Amino acid sequence: MFRAVSLGKSFGGEDRPYVALRGVSLTIEAGEFFCLLGASGCGKTTLLNMLAGFERVGSGSLSYNGMPVRGPGRERVMFFQDAGSTLLPWLTVEQNVEFGLRIQRASAPLRRERVEQYLRMVGLVEHRTKLPSEISGGMKQRLQIARALAVEPEVLLMDEPFGALDAITRRRMHLRLLEIWAATGKTIVFVTHDIIEALVLADRIAVMTPGPAATIGNVIRVEVPRPRDPGDPAVGRLYREIEKELQGTETD
Repeated sequence: MFRAVSLGKSFGGEDRPYVALRGVSLTIEAGEFFCLLGASGCGKTTLLNMLAGFERVGSGSLSYNGMPVRGPGRERVMFFQDAGSTLLPWLTVEQNVEFGLRIQRASAPLRRERVEQYLRMVGLVEHRTKLPSEISGGMKQRLQIARALAVEPEVLLMDEPFGALDAITRRRMHLRLLEIWAATGKTIVFVTHDIIEALVLADRIAVMTPGPAATIGNVIRVEVPRPRDPGDPAVGRLYREIEKELQGTETD
């Protein structure tokens, strides 16, 4: 679905550019749960923004379904860590889910059907008349997911969406997201700096090197059956393998 070949990205003037990414090559398959893992400042979000079409390709090539990525597309939806800032605070939960469908000029029966379907999928039916300010952080993230799914994109691009949640809520969101992924077959590209989060969620994990001029150091396939227990010895072995690769990559 995605193919990047020797992808590079720089910021700033030509005299003193900051090289964020250099020589990034990867493929992401349709229906795959793919994690981009790395320390803060290694270019994970920059790469995700390029997949979304929010950042232009600096060098190399990036294609989606065989076509060059030249900008955003409705088939790709981006998620952010602060769900509250992306929701429309004056609209109810169900109106937020319906909003994208109204933009697409979907019929009223289709809007009702999709709203019901995806509110039920994320477990927010009983909260449909509440405003975003009246629901918890985890519920806001579920609402963000439902709103995206309602317009039926092919790809969900998620930039550390659970980073601001407490540990228990975060674990629940992992399970909910995996249920949604299994039910919909969507392609998910998920950015995180948390090794356990990546191991619990991903089919494959792209471990990024430290910035500047970051690249993909290794791509690891997680062949541990789901649901995955962080205490599983197989998960522990992969954790130690990834941790060794990330040693010394903190740039904060």
